[in-house]
Amino acid sequence: MYEKIDSCPSCNYQEFTNHIICDDHSLTHESFAIMKCKNCELLITSPRPSKGAIGKYYQFEDYISHTNKATNPVNWIYKLVRNHTIKTKFKLIQSLSDKETILDYGCGTAQLLKYIKEQGWKVTGIEPDQNARTIAQKNIGDTVFENIDKLPAKKYGIISLWHVLEHVHDINETLQALKQHLSKKSRLIVAVPNSASYDQRFYKKHWAAYDVPRHLYHFNQETITALMKYNGYKLEATHPMKFDSFYVSLLSEKYKTGQSNYFKAFCIGLLSNRWAKKNNHNYSSIIYIFKKV
Repeated sequence: MYEKIDSCPSCNYQEFTNHIICDDHSLTHESFAIMKCKNCELLITSPRPSKGAIGKYYQFEDYISHTNKATNPVNWIYKLVRNHTIKTKFKLIQSLSDKETILDYGCGTAQLLKYIKEQGWKVTGIEPDQNARTIAQKNIGDTVFENIDKLPAKKYGIISLWHVLEHVHDINETLQALKQHLSKKSRLIVAVPNSASYDQRFYKKHWAAYDVPRHLYHFNQETITALMKYNGYKLEATHPMKFDSFYVSLLSEKYKTGQSNYFKAFCIGLLSNRWAKKNNHNYSSIIYIFKKV
């Protein structure tokens, strides 16, 4: 079942323009429209699969965040980079809180939480996908919750969403619910692709980070800041995810040409990062640090 978005979740405006048509390159090859809010310019996949129907679009072996299996060279690269970025992420997390408690919303197979737990932190995960949740529970040796409604009433020093917010159907309700688990000293970390990046400009409809229909929203720095403000959050800082430009370019190159051109993807990724440095830090993906107001 598909659903059409009638009003913008960020500003409630009810008029949209056609932005771009993209294909589901990962699984079905169906085409999906991305619409732009005429008021705040948030990009939204619409029509989109309903919450009850979206599950089938995640059922493919190469969706590595749910399976942890590297079935092709691109996923092997992803796993190698992830081992490095996990440590980088933890350093950022450490710098933001001394409470040593973290909730990772959409934790996948909980590779990050496993590492953080090994550093002595108390970790909690939420993961709606049953297969990923089973693996996650084995990795951290504790319960991983299916949704936020089942979470105990407690505060966390850090709540993180690593490439997750763009997948959430009930985005405002989720952000409001997460806020109940934050104190004034807590911080919310949100990492999402950036639709204003150079690699998006280069690959356009073939840009892998559009990832329709799994990505329901497509943010830039202005639109995510506006959405978070609407939900009672204030932006404190941003950090680039420089490895993402290379990984996204590698996937995008394959979607565009049908071939894995590693050299060209590397060049586009490098160019994207250099371009971002001179253009408002519009990296391929960006980490945002928010606090609740």
